Amino acid sequence: MLKTMTKLCSGAAMALAFGAGAAAADIKIGVLVPDSGPAGLFGPSTRNSAMLAAEAINAGGGINGERIELLFADVGVPPAEAAQAALRLWKGQGVQAFVGMHDSAVREALIGRFNGQVPYVYTPVYEGNSCADGLYVTGETPSQQLAPVIPYLAEREGVSKWYLIGHDYNWPRDTNALAKGYIAEAGGEVVGEEYVPFTVSEFDSSLQRIRESGADAVLITLVGGGSVGFNVSFAGFGLDDQAIRLGTLIEENTLAGIGAANADRLYSSAGYFAAIETEAAATFAADYAAAFGAGAPALNGLGQSAYEGLMLLAALADKAGSLDVAAMDAAAEGTTWTTPRGTNTLTGRHMAQTVYLADGSGGAFEIVAAFENVASSEACAD
Repeated sequence: MLKTMTKLCSGAAMALAFGAGAAAADIKIGVLVPDSGPAGLFGPSTRNSAMLAAEAINAGGGINGERIELLFADVGVPPAEAAQAALRLWKGQGVQAFVGMHDSAVREALIGRFNGQVPYVYTPVYEGNSCADGLYVTGETPSQQLAPVIPYLAEREGVSKWYLIGHDYNWPRDTNALAKGYIAEAGGEVVGEEYVPFTVSEFDSSLQRIRESGADAVLITLVGGGSVGFNVSFAGFGLDDQAIRLGTLIEENTLAGIGAANADRLYSSAGYFAAIETEAAATFAADYAAAFGAGAPALNGLGQSAYEGLMLLAALADKAGSLDVAAMDAAAEGTTWTTPRGTNTLTGRHMAQTVYLADGSGGAFEIVAAFENVASSEACAD
């Protein structure tokens, strides 16, 4: 039985994933996760999910018949430092491909560092339209998370006045640029918009502006601990009576940090929740519990995306016959693979997916709507 650990060094992770005395692996894959910074709360479940995927890949014969080994690096650091950490794995330790679950600023730094020379699967929610040689994306984009959800909430909750708040970097800004169009199409208006540094931990002035704006809906693109602090204060101000909240990066760990008392009328939009009831999701949950125990970090969309990314990498490399970027790029379109979200197909280096809207009121997500096979308008034109 595998034991859950809050943080795992790469050596310990491999001992857990493959067992002591396992044969040496032929392919090293770098898995880039945030162990520190605002997104650090996503790190443990991401590591667990990645190890579960590696075990499944090796049990199925590896990649092109070769066993894989995972080497982890913390990329919850500034982009330049994250790029250096990836470089050490690549050039220093012989990593042949990467799977990354981290923020968009780090992604852009890595694209520049890799320069199309090594395969790179990027897995979390992001703003879309990132297209480069060797880059493949599994995460939800704004057209998937917001285009069907905003009009649904406008009708369900009778809201029309939106306030947009996020951290100050490309994912929130680019997401909100698109959200404004979806809000207008649903007959609504934006009554406020602001972006805060990652260092901000006190939101009183922002909450006062939300109150004075008359907003009846707030779109939140804050990350990790920042989202927790904002939402706790939001409820403390009594703003949950004035406005609903919609987050596109609020998953089970974040909701647990917010707490049941502070989650009234709090919605989240994502392609995966632990609460979804499908055969693929149930199998994944059972495997995760069997491997890591009842006290393991909570299943969530960001964590499971690392599983999804490794499965895509294996499918692409098997189809291409190698980990050569040119061969994988040529094989990418139409590649299919199976994940906790079901059977997926790569289209324009992205994937269409079912998007779920969940209500976190009461401190646990309840699925209230599902929008099937939503394509990404921010995919690449291959």
